[in-house]
Amino acid sequence: MAGNARVGKLKVLRKRIWEYRYIYLMLLLPAVYFFIFRYRPMYGLQLAFKEYSLKGIAASPWVGMDHFKRMMAEPEFFTAFWNTLIISLYRIVWGFPFPILLAILITEVRSKKYQKVVQTVSTFPHFLSWIILAGIVLNLFGDTGSIKKLVTVFNPAMVQQWNVLYDKSIFRTLLVSTDIWKEAGWGTIIYIAAMAGISPDLYEAASIDGCNRFQKILYVTLPGLVGIILIQLLLRVGYVMDGGFDQVFNLYSPPVIATGDTIDTYIYRITFQRQVSLDFGFSTAVGLFKNIINFTLLIIANALAKRFSGEGVM
Repeated sequence: MAGNARVGKLKVLRKRIWEYRYIYLMLLLPAVYFFIFRYRPMYGLQLAFKEYSLKGIAASPWVGMDHFKRMMAEPEFFTAFWNTLIISLYRIVWGFPFPILLAILITEVRSKKYQKVVQTVSTFPHFLSWIILAGIVLNLFGDTGSIKKLVTVFNPAMVQQWNVLYDKSIFRTLLVSTDIWKEAGWGTIIYIAAMAGISPDLYEAASIDGCNRFQKILYVTLPGLVGIILIQLLLRVGYVMDGGFDQVFNLYSPPVIATGDTIDTYIYRITFQRQVSLDFGFSTAVGLFKNIINFTLLIIANALAKRFSGEGVM
């Protein structure tokens, strides 16, 4: 009887797979992508415990925890670690709420045409690479940039004092503000979609109760967004130790390394810019440490979210 039931289930399964065969075909390409570029490279994680040899990963000798001990002894690593943490926290504090605010402001605009224009203009930078955007920033804030020329019209003394791109005290502010400029419009999409799912009856009830537009946002819109905001925040916490390599690499320079060097740029420098052989073992150990921190923070944040709100991502 158990064998017949198993055969019956297999027949039903094969029938359902054939019925949805085109959907499975659509999923095939993403599955192949994730296998090749996400799961297959995990084989190389063992380099964190090996001394890389040109003979290959398998032939490289084991060194145990030597790379991690060396990592903890390098002052540059802790500089990059704290810079990454501070920059990520700045992005969460200032950058994370901005798409929510922008999405609310866009939906509050009465003109639908103006809504589309604002959303299109604010979303467009997301599709530009950081190489292009870094060039724009350099042209705006550089020594011959238009911002400097405009400022010096009102304050000629700034001609000699202008040092925006090479001032380590404001470099983090530059990173956070340019990141908001690039990603805020794209981030509004999910919040605008979530607001479209809020029942109009709630807004009508709020109007009957005498609520103004601000009160409707406070008591209807924001509570309706709590779930998606929590999920987005948890996912963002899971990337705290990702400092944004493309952005930092294209904007930073030696004068700002003290406050702008992140773990990602640190890994790049120790792997390709030091006058030694390719130290893949040590750079893999640093990358593994970073991802362990990210995973741990995500688990903790998810557990706290479930405890206090009953919702999480896992």
